[in-house]
Amino acid sequence: MRFLSALGCLLLLAACSDAWNNPYPAGESGKNILYSSFSERPKHLDPAQAYTADEYDFIWQVYEPPLQYHYLKRPYTLIPATAAAIPRPRYFNKAGVEQPANARDIDYSVYEIRIKPGIRYQPHPAFARDTAGRSVYLDLKPEDIQGKYKLADFSQSGSRELVAADYVYQIKRLAHPRVHSPILGHMSDYIVGLKEYAALLEQEDKKLQAARPKGAPPAWLDLTRYDIGGVDVVDRYTYRIRVRGKYPQFIYWQAMPFFAPIPPEADRFCAQAGMAEKNLTLDWYPVGTGPYMLTENNPNARMVLERNPNFSGEAYPAEGEAGDAAAGLLADAGKQAPFIDKILFTREKEGIPYWNKFLQGYYDQSGISNDNFDNAVRISIEGEAGLSPEMEARGIRLKTSVATSIYYLSFNWLDPAVGGQGDAAEQERARKLRQAISIAIDNEEFISIFANGRGIPGQGPIPPGIFGFREGKDSFNPVVYEEAGGLWRRRSVAQAKKLMTEAGYPNGRDANTGQPLVLYLDTTGGGPGGKARLDWYRKQLQKIDVQLEFRTTDWNRFQEKIRKGNTQLFFIGWNADYPDPENFMFLLNGPQGGVKFGGENKANYSNPEYDRLFETMKNMENGPERQAVIDRMVQVLRQDAPWVWSYHPKDYGLFHTWLYNVKPNQMARNGLKFYRLDAAEREARRAEWNRPVVWPALALLALLVLFTLPALRTWRARETAKA
Repeated sequence: MRFLSALGCLLLLAACSDAWNNPYPAGESGKNILYSSFSERPKHLDPAQAYTADEYDFIWQVYEPPLQYHYLKRPYTLIPATAAAIPRPRYFNKAGVEQPANARDIDYSVYEIRIKPGIRYQPHPAFARDTAGRSVYLDLKPEDIQGKYKLADFSQSGSRELVAADYVYQIKRLAHPRVHSPILGHMSDYIVGLKEYAALLEQEDKKLQAARPKGAPPAWLDLTRYDIGGVDVVDRYTYRIRVRGKYPQFIYWQAMPFFAPIPPEADRFCAQAGMAEKNLTLDWYPVGTGPYMLTENNPNARMVLERNPNFSGEAYPAEGEAGDAAAGLLADAGKQAPFIDKILFTREKEGIPYWNKFLQGYYDQSGISNDNFDNAVRISIEGEAGLSPEMEARGIRLKTSVATSIYYLSFNWLDPAVGGQGDAAEQERARKLRQAISIAIDNEEFISIFANGRGIPGQGPIPPGIFGFREGKDSFNPVVYEEAGGLWRRRSVAQAKKLMTEAGYPNGRDANTGQPLVLYLDTTGGGPGGKARLDWYRKQLQKIDVQLEFRTTDWNRFQEKIRKGNTQLFFIGWNADYPDPENFMFLLNGPQGGVKFGGENKANYSNPEYDRLFETMKNMENGPERQAVIDRMVQVLRQDAPWVWSYHPKDYGLFHTWLYNVKPNQMARNGLKFYRLDAAEREARRAEWNRPVVWPALALLALLVLFTLPALRTWRARETAKA
């Protein structure tokens, strides 16, 4: 009876509770908290090292480079962040005489960046000072940090104003021998003195460590003691960077966390003995001036961003694209961001629990996995994506955007069969083979089968949203597509076979030897559906009687084979670093060849005309003249077909009706400051969607009572008889 009573009370309690399955503490109910998730633990949070999307999800909210991208405008537009204005480069010749932008003898460019006064850092122990103005925590002994495992364990904190020297200090950190910044090599080619500075720091660091007792932790390398030739502080709020030659894309780098400020105090604080062992480092706890600060870092479970009380504020944009106003994206124009107090990221390793929590309202937004795509999205006859009835019934909204990325199947230009080697006749033979393969591989079908339709077929290297991308009929690759009745369609297999015959492979056999043509695709072969994708590629080439074999290795070995040129075909992709066509066209520039020069031209493609045009295009301002050069470059690439232009992926995102101001930004991830939510509506929806279904348990309770009553009657009868 006690058991039945307890069960009944439990069921009654569950029936009365709206949060019986809430994964969050009851005290968070109704709070202005955004709930999100992550699947892979970020490896780096140090802005000099971080270079992946999962890392940028966090540090973009904490750090402020001098520039940023407009949240709503497309094409992507640079605007000031901490900078007072967009810096305009000045050009000089070797004699130091200023030159016009179109001069031919430009030796170096000068970027002078002035930051806004009054910007302050988040509270941090590195800034703490006593009543006499002395630093509290910058000269600690190992015993002083006993019992301290997170920043909150330090009882005092402080702040100070952001100054130009902090930006210079971060540029110096790119050359730090212990930081290993992934952009040091590239930036050393442009920032005057950076390569020499890296050599100097390596030498000084060796001296510093040699003077330490054996086994002692590394000492702090104080970068303020060493000057860098091409970077200097002009005054408290102004710094200057000198760049070799003319490099217009350098301005885009000023919107990346690599060029965000780092205060020397924070670097010194984290370099003290014992800090690294407790993860009290810049790689674990970023220190910035942005809208949020990371207050909890438990990458196996959760990470928490909270509003930076010292953030200077930022007005929500008052203009955007056509349609933004109708979509409600301008309703908060002029209001001061951030709008959300706290962002809680929970680590989710499995897709199904994550998806269910989103449907229950416990996550405010979600991506769509392949497994859940059909439950969330319906594709119309016209190919338009829309929400399923279940999603619409919950008021869920869908946002789609084309990523500034491209996936492509590359031919190795150094390969004798598919590359650009040999005499003119041999080169033409290989060109027709590549064109035939480009026609045969039906990328529309691939997108439909393996990406749930989330992508658009590639027509060249430049994705939508980047200057140089053509729309409409001008966008189609005439080598692979043809116009019929006003519509563009993929050329037929018969046309591809005709090219095969012209290439010397009738019916897939070498006309000279009679041997079947066998090609080799190097791949990692991993991931869900890997075998199905490889089988699909084999079937595509079978359409033109080409035999495709696979050489599967792990990722590291795969990269090594590409670096050494030991490939024939391979599948890979590229995400934009910045929204400029140069960031895609350089992937096929001869002097960027992977084998010969160690560059990003993995195909090792080389065409003299293309390379000449690239040198002209890369330094041009966007406009009709640059577009004309790009059009010719794309035309050359389409004829040569060094890649099978596979597709540009589409990102699909879902968000609940209580979350506002959501617009995907492919170039920056600092938009969380503009998100706004209605916590009261969220609580109401959660209560509606998570009412406990108690009737099965009540039915079980009733059955237990029915089965128990006869036994109870028998027991009482026996007790009465004994009496």
